[in-house]
Amino acid sequence: MSILRVTGAAGFGCAVLLVVNVARRGDLLPETAFTHAIAPFAPLTGLFAITGIYLLLRHTAGTLGLVGYVLNSAGLAGAFAIEYTLHFVFPNLPGDVVAGLVAGGTGRAFLVTSVVLLAGVLTFGLAAVRAKAMPVVAVALYVVGMIPGSLRNLVPLPVYLVGLVFAAAGIAWMAARLWTTAEEKEAGQAGAALRTT
Repeated sequence: MSILRVTGAAGFGCAVLLVVNVARRGDLLPETAFTHAIAPFAPLTGLFAITGIYLLLRHTAGTLGLVGYVLNSAGLAGAFAIEYTLHFVFPNLPGDVVAGLVAGGTGRAFLVTSVVLLAGVLTFGLAAVRAKAMPVVAVALYVVGMIPGSLRNLVPLPVYLVGLVFAAAGIAWMAARLWTTAEEKEAGQAGAALRTT
């Protein structure tokens, strides 16, 4: 399986996980051990998807694309760490300990992660639009959705959840583009192989 197919599959997985998280946070799905356990993996699968998207546009995205990819990736990796902490660490600590952590260095680290993710999303989105390797509307959905998605503690919950739905739609659309590009490349390679035999 090609890297574009793998990262495309990760993008579809990310979109599904985002929608499940939205449904759980919006009380449309019950809070179960399973929905709780899978929640942190949306940013992790998103990191793989963004990598595939960058591989597709890196030749035309230039330095802006690389900077956007690095910032977006770092932000998604940080978001995974935050989600992991929120779901697997904080629930096992007393409330006053959690409050102290959030008020101190842990809270500042969460804020820095949000800023890095937001900067990465905006930069990567601009580079992707300029590179013309992805549908503009898909990129716009991702960027518009990830703005409140990056600022989860600074925006109202409904805005955050709607943002995640937009981001999920954008990621799924770009994942479909990765998948079709992989098919086109495989078909081209098969045709070239036939011509040489």
